[in-house]
Amino acid sequence: MVLCGATLVPYYLDESGGWGVSISDLKKQLDGARSEGITVRGLVVVNPGNPTGQVLVRENQCEIVEFCRNENLVLLADEVYQENVYTDEKKFISFKKIARSMGFGEEDISLISFHSVSNGYYGECGRRGGYMEVTGFNSEVRKQVYKVASLSSCSNLAGQVLVSLVMNPPKVGDESYTSYREERDRIMLSLSRCAEAMVQAFNSLEGLTCSKAEGAMFVFPSVRLPKRAIAAAEAMNTKPDVFYALRLLENTGIVVLPGSVFGQVPGTWHFRCTILQQEENSCVIPHLKARSWLP
Repeated sequence: MVLCGATLVPYYLDESGGWGVSISDLKKQLDGARSEGITVRGLVVVNPGNPTGQVLVRENQCEIVEFCRNENLVLLADEVYQENVYTDEKKFISFKKIARSMGFGEEDISLISFHSVSNGYYGECGRRGGYMEVTGFNSEVRKQVYKVASLSSCSNLAGQVLVSLVMNPPKVGDESYTSYREERDRIMLSLSRCAEAMVQAFNSLEGLTCSKAEGAMFVFPSVRLPKRAIAAAEAMNTKPDVFYALRLLENTGIVVLPGSVFGQVPGTWHFRCTILQQEENSCVIPHLKARSWLP
């Protein structure tokens, strides 16, 4: 976006509604941008969510597809955490499947779906590789997409191998299927337990509330800061959640990402905390109980 000189038009998720996408807020932001002469081209949706860890319900996904179709927006579906779902109440459904189930074909909506080997339960963050599916575009646009993707003179061989493995995992009957399935299930169960434990722990602490972790690899607690802490942050010309994160790092060694990095409703403060597979490394709560390091 920065390289192309594009303009970001942000929108807020509905925290009270389980971090769902509010269509009325989307419309408000879209109309506001257009009134300022900004031509909005597309809508980015991350599902399961980063940084909020939510999984969108089917009805909300249908609303998003209908909104993009009516407003002639490209739907950019970041679905890199699609394997990471920790609740029986919801399941991951791709936006392409949603659109087709609504009777919309390629002529009705332009959709780009993304996946990556850096995320998901495999989490090969150090080996970059991924792919996208481009649908609903004419041949000339697709040619330009392939041209941009081919600019690099050196192929990322390790990343390509991993993408191939992600797209073609061991199947029933394969020699490695049993060990693959056991390892995958073990990782997913560990992540699920960590997610639940972190949410329960955060909700037990004074000044913190945290929505249920439904998917992805993050929780996004809301933190209520004392007036003195907010004043101290303002005196340092620093955002209050950044001030909180820095004090937390300096006094406990715990690293979190301030919510202002992602954008949040004015007057609210959050931080993103990563769910670790190693359960023994996810217990940060004792360090958070004592808030003596805040003003």
